[in-house]
Amino acid sequence: MLDERTRDFYVRVMTALHAAELPFMVAGAYALRHHTGISRQTKDLDLFVKRDDIGRALHSLAQAGFRTELPFAHWLGKVYDGDDFIDIIFSSGNGVATVDEDFFTHAPHGHCFEVPVRWCPVEEMIWSKAFVMERERFDGADVAHLLHSCAASLDWQRLIERFGSHWRVLYAHVVLFGFIYPGEDHAIPGVVVQELGERMLRERENLPGEQPVCGGTLLSRQQFLVDICEGGYQDARIADGTMSEAEVEDWTSAILRPEH
Repeated sequence: MLDERTRDFYVRVMTALHAAELPFMVAGAYALRHHTGISRQTKDLDLFVKRDDIGRALHSLAQAGFRTELPFAHWLGKVYDGDDFIDIIFSSGNGVATVDEDFFTHAPHGHCFEVPVRWCPVEEMIWSKAFVMERERFDGADVAHLLHSCAASLDWQRLIERFGSHWRVLYAHVVLFGFIYPGEDHAIPGVVVQELGERMLRERENLPGEQPVCGGTLLSRQQFLVDICEGGYQDARIADGTMSEAEVEDWTSAILRPEH
């Protein structure tokens, strides 16, 4: 149950962003509830802003009297009020799901704590959550519930385009959906299953590059480091250009800081 003090903090932050004429979206658990009706306990509020707006967002909130920080320059800012905090997110931990104008183009309008907001689109929620496969956190259940509630209304072509060269991650969740809900496998359009399956067959015929790449680092910042450090694999985050070597080093060093 959200206490009044925390609720007031959330309202004041969103109101301050409106006053600064800075566009934002509500994501995380509150957006999941909006799209699926599923409620769960959460320790914070997630707000998405465009990458180019993060500096202005944190400055505006600091001017409004809040304590702010940018713990990770490639994807995450924070704003505090005592023990309460809000994540100001402009990308993802692996650097893939950068918040851009398309998020806002397709973001539905609504209200959160009676404040006018935009909700993160379902397609972008699936895109950003699909890669979270840490030992201590796996967002696959969120993806499955979003598909369960919204598969019929999804813009599947746009979703596939969002994943780009990482389309196998989406395919993995599509396959898992049929396992989780065996009686509702038909909810995923057959043309989607066919297209992704044919892509996989075609790619199996391609020869690997000179240096093997490990895409596991896009799914977990820790569990595939052994492949990079000892196995001779190239880090996909660097190979794809989603993160710099310095950003990878900073993100890796934070493994021992569980608050992030």
